[in-house]
Amino acid sequence: MTVVQTRAAPPQVHRSVPGRIRVVSGVTVASLALLFVALAVGSSTARDGLRIIGRDAGPQVVATAGLYLALSDMDAQVANVLVMGTGYARQRDEALARYEMRRSEANQALLKAFELSGDNPAERRTVESVLDGLGRYERLAGQALLLDERSKHAPGPPPEDVVAIYRQATDLMRLVLLPQAYNLTLENGTIVRRTYDEQVVLVPLLRGAVVVAGLITLGCLLWLQSFVSRRFRRRILPALLVATVTTAVALGFGVRVLGQEQDVLLEAKSSGFDSMLTLAKARAISNSMQGDQSRYLLDRERADTYEHTFLDKSLSVIYADVGNLDTYHNEVASGSNNFLGLLGPELVGSQGAEVLAAYRGFQAADENFRELVRSGRTNEAVAARLDPVTASFDTYDREVVELADRHQDVFERAIGTGESALDNLWRLLPFAIGAIGLLMIAGVWPRLKEYR
Repeated sequence: MTVVQTRAAPPQVHRSVPGRIRVVSGVTVASLALLFVALAVGSSTARDGLRIIGRDAGPQVVATAGLYLALSDMDAQVANVLVMGTGYARQRDEALARYEMRRSEANQALLKAFELSGDNPAERRTVESVLDGLGRYERLAGQALLLDERSKHAPGPPPEDVVAIYRQATDLMRLVLLPQAYNLTLENGTIVRRTYDEQVVLVPLLRGAVVVAGLITLGCLLWLQSFVSRRFRRRILPALLVATVTTAVALGFGVRVLGQEQDVLLEAKSSGFDSMLTLAKARAISNSMQGDQSRYLLDRERADTYEHTFLDKSLSVIYADVGNLDTYHNEVASGSNNFLGLLGPELVGSQGAEVLAAYRGFQAADENFRELVRSGRTNEAVAARLDPVTASFDTYDREVVELADRHQDVFERAIGTGESALDNLWRLLPFAIGAIGLLMIAGVWPRLKEYR
């Protein structure tokens, strides 16, 4: 009788102890990879948000807001020159020099606006339209200045032919160019708002993904530690324990950094960028207001119109429920601090109080100036416009700039803090990945060698 010997089938690799160790180790490595991918994606997303808000679009939007200021001041300086006549040679030269400076600033702001428009055809057309309109304005302003110089008139309103040319120039500026410049700032500001809104949603989601991936990874490491300890009758494997602790530290640091990025973005946007942009708008509108004072003086036929536009702009800067400029002057001087408008939220604190005090001084000077015009004291009105009114406006403008600088410091500090935290996280990640990998090998490889 022939006896047939059968060879027992080899045990399934995945059911053997080494096979199970490899499976558990593989799952752990996969969970580690998932954790570090989540950390990398989360930190990269936060960095993109900081870059757009803090380094690219944010500063460019604020710079673009300067376009309105530059354009409005160009028109204000032309009006100032036209009311000076032959009596203020030094101030005339200073006003013309400031006109040229603002023209250069406007061109630079338009270049930045064009860069910021990217592939947006509507924004590019707006920038091109402002450029074309600015060229037409410069030609009209040049004609008015040339006719005014030839007329050799006394301080006060210039001859009618000069006023007629200037009306065309200022109408082009006020009705076409300034609204387009304001819209450009609003449109460009949507880039920052859209980026911030995306970050507000994405960063918390990615932070949650990091937490989930981290908990899964820690669970896998504990599973591997428990499995190897039971199979080899060891209480603890130091290498795997250190790998677990290192992973927990990396997880905690990553979660803290991403949480910090949420706070940084909120501070940079709310306490920095929003206030900077608001103050830039308020400053530009205020500058246009003081231009309306010169226009009120030089164009008798439109004096009421320029007084009304001065009031409208004043209400947009600091709002009070009034119906005319005299009542507004009284309301601003009343001592109340409960105002709305662009500057309303910015009037909190000592610096805000200084801005309000300077604004009250400017409105008081405007009230005295208009009384001189109404009483027919033209020479005194021109002198007041060029001296106390301008001085009070310059004081107010400096206070607004100082307040804006404070918000810019907050903005830059927040962006710098966020970038520094992300830099530290990026420095940690390679070392953490390498250390945990080596520790896992040190903990598992000697056990696998025992089965050889």
